[in-house]
Amino acid sequence: MDDSDLLVVGAGIVGLAHALHAARAGQRVTVLDRDAKANGASIRNFGFVTVTGQGAPHTWRRARRAREVWAEVAPLAGIAVHHRGLLMAVRRPEAVAVIEEFAAGPMGQCCRVLCGADIPAPLRAPDLLAALHSPHELRVESRDAIPRLAAWMEGALGIRFIRQVAVHAVGAGAVETTRGTFRAPRIVVCPGADIATLFPDAFARREVTLCKLHMLRLADPGWRLPAAVMSDLGLHRYRGYADCPSLPALRGRLAAEQAEELEHGVHLIVVQGADGSLVVGDSHHYGPTPDPFQPDHVDALIIREARRVLDLPAPRVVERWTGLYPSGPEDAFFEAPAPGVRLVSVTSGTGASTAFGLAEDVLADFEANP
Repeated sequence: MDDSDLLVVGAGIVGLAHALHAARAGQRVTVLDRDAKANGASIRNFGFVTVTGQGAPHTWRRARRAREVWAEVAPLAGIAVHHRGLLMAVRRPEAVAVIEEFAAGPMGQCCRVLCGADIPAPLRAPDLLAALHSPHELRVESRDAIPRLAAWMEGALGIRFIRQVAVHAVGAGAVETTRGTFRAPRIVVCPGADIATLFPDAFARREVTLCKLHMLRLADPGWRLPAAVMSDLGLHRYRGYADCPSLPALRGRLAAEQAEELEHGVHLIVVQGADGSLVVGDSHHYGPTPDPFQPDHVDALIIREARRVLDLPAPRVVERWTGLYPSGPEDAFFEAPAPGVRLVSVTSGTGASTAFGLAEDVLADFEANP
């Protein structure tokens, strides 16, 4: 158990990203995880690699890099890309002003505003004023993509995965587990939503709590999306639009017209799978231990928002689930709680979108600060 150059604690997308880059750099990598298979936030999401609208400049940079890595490794790992791009479909003049300002700014590269007949079906064009089109995004099916990625990394890159092992302590050069002590000169800890077991003081200092979200799968509506879809509520939600001068006016109107959606943290993302089904979400409820329940009225708010921008006369829910992820004031962070150890956490629900870029920053930090 002493033959690794890098030990990674956690086999979610953040841990996999570190393992991938390290193995490609020639390091011997072992990944430890308490579950028998991927079961957390890394598979309970849209599989949507979001670039447009990401927040701080470093988050946007990491998202662009992550999108490049996904595009490269997906075909190698046998992961299907189901569609590409984003359509931010908006219904209010204030929202039109926001997307026009965003498209004209530095993070609006290659984005354009569509109006009238240029808005593609199945968006409800008569009810929409405009749509921001971004070509950057791509979408995979997370519940398939994460296991396929791990299997390819194990077979093609020689990464060792040890599952159903619980980690209860990490220090310089050593990871204490239920199967004994593993040793390596470098250790990366990616605990996902477990913010209590390893280095809880770091999470408390950074004011990290947990976020629960609702998601649904709808039966095939009989049409195909040309890209992922969002709505006015996403402009309020995503930090990348925060500097748009028209955003305060939009937020004021949303508070007056969709107060219940804002109360439950609802914003709209719709993506589509190979079988035609739609993954729709989501909501956001925060607390140190969010309850496990999924009130139907919150799901109804999500579906209602989807029907405002898409041709969904009779949506049929075929599956429901909740997700759980750490949430804090920062988009993500990493720090060194012990020599040769990095604690890494994405605290904005953007792991699929940013982890490959974040992992490169962490590994570079090891080189700069051994």
